[in-house]
Amino acid sequence: MADSPQILWQRCMEIFRNNVNEQQFQTWFMYMKFKSYSAQKKELTVFVPSQFFFEYLEGHYRRLLHKTLIRVFGTQITLKYKVEVASNETVTVEGDNDIEREVPQQTSGVNKSPTTLQAFGRAQDLDSQLNFKQNFDNFIEGSSNKLPRSVGLSIAENPNQQAFNPLFIYGPSGVGKTHLVNAIGTRLKELHPQKRVLYLSANLFQIQYTDSIRHNTFNDFMLFYQSIDVLIMDDIQEMIGLAKTQYAFFHIFNHLRQNGRYIILTSDRPPTAMQGMEDRLITRFKCGLMAELERPEEQLRRDILKSKIKHDGLRIPQDVINYISENVSDSVRELEGVIHSLMAYSVVYNREVDLDFAMRVMKHNMRTEQKPVTMDAIIESACAHYNIKQEEIYGKSRKANIVLVRQLSMYLAQQHTKLTISKIGTLVGGRNHATVIHSVKTIEDRMKVDKEFRKTVAELENKIKERL
Repeated sequence: MADSPQILWQRCMEIFRNNVNEQQFQTWFMYMKFKSYSAQKKELTVFVPSQFFFEYLEGHYRRLLHKTLIRVFGTQITLKYKVEVASNETVTVEGDNDIEREVPQQTSGVNKSPTTLQAFGRAQDLDSQLNFKQNFDNFIEGSSNKLPRSVGLSIAENPNQQAFNPLFIYGPSGVGKTHLVNAIGTRLKELHPQKRVLYLSANLFQIQYTDSIRHNTFNDFMLFYQSIDVLIMDDIQEMIGLAKTQYAFFHIFNHLRQNGRYIILTSDRPPTAMQGMEDRLITRFKCGLMAELERPEEQLRRDILKSKIKHDGLRIPQDVINYISENVSDSVRELEGVIHSLMAYSVVYNREVDLDFAMRVMKHNMRTEQKPVTMDAIIESACAHYNIKQEEIYGKSRKANIVLVRQLSMYLAQQHTKLTISKIGTLVGGRNHATVIHSVKTIEDRMKVDKEFRKTVAELENKIKERL
């Protein structure tokens, strides 16, 4: 009994696999799917996901394809491709013909799903989305950022190393994570212009993923990201709770790492605190190097101010620099904001910047600018007050002191943030809304009868505001 066409096609696939390397096979041949075979016409039709696949296979593997088909199916075999050109259409083209074809129209724009045509273009054709103004020359080194800066520079100079893959940089908002990863990408492109480097936020990735599903271009979306040499993704915590987006990123992550590509991620928290992220992703985040970017120490704040002042051509006395560095400690972004405010006020009021002037400007800004309370600030303050690790809040421990801090965090979030009950539960270890409601009621009931506990809650509320 003769073998079926499907079995013969599988035999062809085995020959293809034995004649190219595994990466080439996975990239090109695995996406060729048996469609039909006509013994009368001696025509084999296979499905490929895009016009570009047809052109690439015929341009690079025509000889292997046709020698294999003649060997398995016999002479006079004709290979045809069914190429999808729209969500509900296909066009059939013959592999032997040099015919004119209409390339399917693709979605475009920065928030749209990348196309297969983009995936295999030259590195020069890919917009890296990097901010080239954020580089190592203006990323000032200090003890709080020495490790991630040093590792980042090493990766930029030798992107083929795998010892720190992925590089996971975490720290609070405003400490320079985005600046650092852009500096890595910028230096890497300077030294290795042939590398396909891409910077984007996790939020944009999610938008592109959704767009690819809506427009039936998911295959192009995956192929594009699998073609990147160095993927830099900012604010990976934005994927928390997005199961389908995480699923897509998981497979991209695996493909890149297994093929020696590099992945750099930033987050406002360590992987262990990313409740709502799949365990298999957290495990992979932890398999490279986790580097914390801490709040800048006073000397670093002073150095950053001097660099910023010099860059902007300002004249600010040393005592003003000292005063700012002593009183603005949260983030690099705030330091830059103070300098911008001093510039604006000095121009408007036609005054030289001296200590008295700086104190008045800063006092005015700090009095009028009220920062919103965040979940991170609440948990950080509550854990510090009761001397427990933040990771324990997100876990399943039922120890009394841990349960108390967990319930307090939910209560304070409900009182001082605009988060929904469901979102609060998600941010505190993936609890459901019923748990949050119960926790809030428990704290409220205790406050009614326990004067000391009410005092503790009031102290915590003050500490949270001080941290902002």
